[in-house]
Amino acid sequence: MHDIKFIRENRDVFVAGLARRASAFDGKSPAQVTADILDLDNRWRGAKAAFEQHRARQNEASRAIGAAKAKKDEAGAQALLAEVAGLKDAIQKDEAEQRVLEERLKTALSVLPNLPAADVPEGPDEAFNKEVEARRFGEPPRMNFKPKEHFELGEALGLMDFERAAKVSGARFVYLKGALARMERALASFMLDLHTGTFGYTEFNPPFLVRDDAFFGTGQLPKFAEEMFWAPSGEGSRFGLIPTAEVPLTNYVREELLDETQLPLRFTAHTPCFRAEAGAAGRDTRGMIRQHQFSKVELVSIAAPEQSLAEHERMTDCAQEVLKRLGLHHRVVTLCIGDMGFTAQKTYDIEVWLPGQDRFREISSCSNCGDFQARRMNARYRPADGKSTRFVHTLNGSGLAVGRTLIAILENYQESDGSIRIPDALRPYMGGLEKIEKK
Repeated sequence: MHDIKFIRENRDVFVAGLARRASAFDGKSPAQVTADILDLDNRWRGAKAAFEQHRARQNEASRAIGAAKAKKDEAGAQALLAEVAGLKDAIQKDEAEQRVLEERLKTALSVLPNLPAADVPEGPDEAFNKEVEARRFGEPPRMNFKPKEHFELGEALGLMDFERAAKVSGARFVYLKGALARMERALASFMLDLHTGTFGYTEFNPPFLVRDDAFFGTGQLPKFAEEMFWAPSGEGSRFGLIPTAEVPLTNYVREELLDETQLPLRFTAHTPCFRAEAGAAGRDTRGMIRQHQFSKVELVSIAAPEQSLAEHERMTDCAQEVLKRLGLHHRVVTLCIGDMGFTAQKTYDIEVWLPGQDRFREISSCSNCGDFQARRMNARYRPADGKSTRFVHTLNGSGLAVGRTLIAILENYQESDGSIRIPDALRPYMGGLEKIEKK
């Protein structure tokens, strides 16, 4: 959510920021969108001023009634009573107009994306993302055979079953069995141990079903309702299945007033995630790359504004460390404006090398959202100097997507006979198993 005071005082800056995001919003230019918002703001403030003026006069006239009666001025008292009655109607009208205009202003602001940071690359799509060369790690594995994709390997091992999953749930689901089911569990434990033990994140087991207010806080609502799965909860209400643990973890501080000494807060959780993938028709229809249900280890930070840039770099380092310890070749790219999420000011994507696809694929996104989500959640902190409260900054990132990490291990550690070597760092979590072979 944007600060209306900032828009009011920095109109040209705001228009320029929106213009970097897209050329039009519902057929309107960024300048017209901004003008409409400021018009609503002016009308809302006008209604509020009228309400306060009428209320003040009502209080004044009410006091004057008693004075008139004390002076036996019945005519004056009756005139004042008539005025108070008229003011009551005006106040009710003012209140109703305020509520309508305030809701319209909130709605108009709620569908506008966050403004990109100054150093975010320009561009409409992923082709314009920029690699952060200093963050590249490793080299592609050398194979003297044609590498297979993960689904070919998993099905040949008899441990990955898409056909039976489709009978039960439809497309974009999978059964993992035996050693691959254990590997998914092992990867989640490995990631959580690293993030909690080495990097100091606090582990959570959060709710998987949340209310609309929580989705609004992290920006999934109102624009992206069709991308989620919903569960009715009676009497017209509903719960949503979380698309990422970012939702319950970030909302942990909603409507809270923190002390600056508590910041930064760092949370992590391993959860299932549910996504309708409404805009992904025809994309990655084979395999586990894009599913309706998957598991992920999420990282969330709640920081003071002065901390958030450094916290963004640190979070990305933490996510990268998982891949480094697993010996997986990867790179980091800064997303361009057109490829960046709705709530983000700046995003780093970590892309792992997949030999079977002969390309890099995203395995983590780490985003700094500034105070955009905090305003939607009313999450604030009290500065140590005792000055006025401020909104926190929120950050989130995958640390990592567990299924995609499993995919990367299958493709990078495959042998010519279809067996899969277990990375050294993961073997203690796999009961010492060194290789997955077909039985």
